[in-house]
Amino acid sequence: MLSSSFASSRAIWSLLLAAARPALNSGGIRRQFHSFGKLNKRFLNASEHFLKTRSIPDFTAGQPLHETRPHAIKAGDLTPGIAATEYFERRLRLVEGLAARSLVIVPGSVLKYASGAVFYKFQQNTDFYYLTGWNEPDSICILEKPTNNLEDVIFHLVVPPKNPNAEQWEGNRTGIEGAKEIFNADQVFPNDRFVNHLEKLIQKNQFIYYDSLENKNKNSNFFANFFQKSDDENKFVTTIESLLKKNNKNPHPISGIMTSLRVIKSNSELAVLRKAGEISGRAYNKAYANFFQNERTLASFLEYQFISGGCSGNAYIPVVAGGPNSLTIHYTRNDDIFHDGELVLVDAAGALGGYRADISRTWPVNGKFTPAQRDLYQALLNVQRHCISQCTELNQISLQGLHDISVKELTKELKNIGFAHLTEYETTKLYPHYIGHNLGLDVHDVPDYSRNKLLKKNQVITIEPGIYVPDDMRWPKHFRNLGIRIEDNIAIQRDSQINLTVEAAKEIVDIENIAQNGITTNYEEDVVDVLV
Repeated sequence: MLSSSFASSRAIWSLLLAAARPALNSGGIRRQFHSFGKLNKRFLNASEHFLKTRSIPDFTAGQPLHETRPHAIKAGDLTPGIAATEYFERRLRLVEGLAARSLVIVPGSVLKYASGAVFYKFQQNTDFYYLTGWNEPDSICILEKPTNNLEDVIFHLVVPPKNPNAEQWEGNRTGIEGAKEIFNADQVFPNDRFVNHLEKLIQKNQFIYYDSLENKNKNSNFFANFFQKSDDENKFVTTIESLLKKNNKNPHPISGIMTSLRVIKSNSELAVLRKAGEISGRAYNKAYANFFQNERTLASFLEYQFISGGCSGNAYIPVVAGGPNSLTIHYTRNDDIFHDGELVLVDAAGALGGYRADISRTWPVNGKFTPAQRDLYQALLNVQRHCISQCTELNQISLQGLHDISVKELTKELKNIGFAHLTEYETTKLYPHYIGHNLGLDVHDVPDYSRNKLLKKNQVITIEPGIYVPDDMRWPKHFRNLGIRIEDNIAIQRDSQINLTVEAAKEIVDIENIAQNGITTNYEEDVVDVLV
């Protein structure tokens, strides 16, 4: 378990920071530690109409770095908005509460293939990414704690080595030296010649922390399954788990500690999430101001706005559901046309530096709510606003408590607009999903974190009540086939909350005004940003 006295280790951190290796002379690229700071506002904006002469760096990397993409990542950061010091601190926090002679093994992900040579977009194991910032496949993070002195902790990184032939086809790799000099790994090994070193580490350490694939309910996406070693072109495959079994080691799970670290966001994480929310929210306003013929063009429009605003792309597969398609909660076909008088339910947002926004909005495709749409939408919005107001640490409430409130409040609101004799049980049939979830590097972040735990400061959650009325005679006819969801990202504070997605208009008057007049008000500029 993690020690509760982590703050007392500041002196040790200072020693470690002071002991950090200095920058290399004459062109060295070791990532330098710098003081913690909030995310600056300088993000890539693809709408800027100028081109600069390319400056070719004297090294290449397999992911964006300040040295290769200074327009996207500022000096001192490993990933957008997150400094090298923060990744360093995360690794210390992970091992601080562990006993001496502990070894933590966290594998990254492998590139997965859809069919034949067609591969999916690479998605890193987020625990691995949280500890390292490394975003290349086929890699492993190993933290070795030989003594109780944090100065002795060794950060091992297993990575794909430089390979000119492979890089010609697949793109640049950061390689062994880059892993040392940029990512501050103490020891780096190529992933095709690492089994012997791993076995020695397993043998000499008493306590092994590793999440087996079965415990994580994962498939072969983790590189743990794919240690390949070439010997006269005859390859053999072994796994971490087989090495543990061979050496009679029973690993302890690491997921619980990782969950406790990731559930509370740092100021830098909040700033990145806020920026992703701002970009995504403004994209929605631009969508309100346009009229679309079909779901696919609206989905593409939003993705373009996310990217042009500075995000890397969609945070997840978007839901763009027109008319009765909105009754399917995770409708992702997005292949229908819009019809006049219908609503469109959209669940889409952008990702930035691996951190994901998560927004849902519902609006009329013709820009004007019908009376029935207005009543049902306003009822749900009242519930959402009430639940958001409860999101404080001092309120001593959990996600489960918020969900219970949302069911009670929605039942009252629906009764007020004509759902006679509605029970809370019946409400759960019209509102079958949960009020929200944790948010961060994963859309459904830290899923093992109990919904019954009280909300804490700097925890980030979604608040997303929904109402889905099927074509059923039990319900008022004018509400049938209407599906509405309203979702925002909320950072819990001590006695308040911060809406990280506040730019996305959700009041009926604002949506209709933007649809009719475009974004002509100071709605977005009036937002007071307390994080950036």
